[in-house]
Amino acid sequence: MTPAAAPGEARVRAFFTRSGGGYRFARWGRPQVPAIFGAAPEAERALTEALRAVAALSPHGVAAEDRELGANALVFLAERWADLREVRGLPRLVPDLDRLADVLGATGANQYRIFDFDGRGAIRLCITLLCVDDDLARLPLPALALSQAAMGMLLWSDRAFLSESPVALLEGGRVILRPEIAAVLRAAYDPELPDASLDPAHAAALAARIGAEGEGP
Repeated sequence: MTPAAAPGEARVRAFFTRSGGGYRFARWGRPQVPAIFGAAPEAERALTEALRAVAALSPHGVAAEDRELGANALVFLAERWADLREVRGLPRLVPDLDRLADVLGATGANQYRIFDFDGRGAIRLCITLLCVDDDLARLPLPALALSQAAMGMLLWSDRAFLSESPVALLEGGRVILRPEIAAVLRAAYDPELPDASLDPAHAAALAARIGAEGEGP
């Protein structure tokens, strides 16, 4: 692993420190079961493949069904936030959907994630809402799909990807996770670490595992 791929403790801590203060980390505690709504067939395939590929970084991977929820990694696409109000079943999943759609439209956001957690604090459900505005429409589909998969893999800080995407575009149109993001994801699912943590010292444990991975045998 190159030095650029091995973020130190401060960088790792920033990935999970909320804008309002406080450290909060959570990872999936079960297999992911993707379901995509409102996407054209090509986009649906790309999103599903990306979710499956990134989920493979965890020991849980993916499954055909969640016995409790059916599907638990849900992605909804719309051309306008207001259109989400017409999606059957979504108001039941997002009870305050009308107000949320108004707020997201007013702020010019183009994506929003909702997480739910089990009794241990592990992620049990992630709902990704995408408003495909001009900015998202300009992204190559593989980049959009892979970035969304990465952002739903952990409870990242709300500031984690404001200035830089979790993915990198290579020559020839190939898309990969940025090395430091891939390194954090691999370390985050170390079975010796907890599924959730509010302790900033958790970042030190993550950074130590990333550093050990970079040293190699």
